[in-house]
Amino acid sequence: MSQTRGKRRRAREAAFQALYQTEHGQDSAGKALGQILAGRAAGPEVSEYARALIDIVADHEEEIDAAIECLLDHWEFGRLASVDRAILRVGAGELLYRPDVPAEVIINEAIEIAKKYSTERSGDFVNGILDRLRRVSTKRAAAEGGE
Repeated sequence: MSQTRGKRRRAREAAFQALYQTEHGQDSAGKALGQILAGRAAGPEVSEYARALIDIVADHEEEIDAAIECLLDHWEFGRLASVDRAILRVGAGELLYRPDVPAEVIINEAIEIAKKYSTERSGDFVNGILDRLRRVSTKRAAAEGGE
């Protein structure tokens, strides 16, 4: 794994953990992230990217949640396991608002985080949702560019 990719993975994990903690009583994702990063002695690249991901989710939470919920078959967003919900928010936010990062990398990283922190089947579930989101957003961008 490249050094940049390893730093981004640590940043994604920290952002996911902060969002998860927020759902379970932390004051804010920013405060939770600060505590997580301080406990890991994260370098500036990890801290900056994790904060950027938290900011994306905070600034676009309604749109991100709606985009995910539209892709859930016969399921409600609020009924998802909070671990999976946090992983999907980070991944979807990055897919939708960080066009500079390859979608395949974002999806693969989210799958690995799901495998590490959630259930055995969560990796496949996260892959399915984020890949569908990637395809929908790519089609939408192509349609908007063709007008």
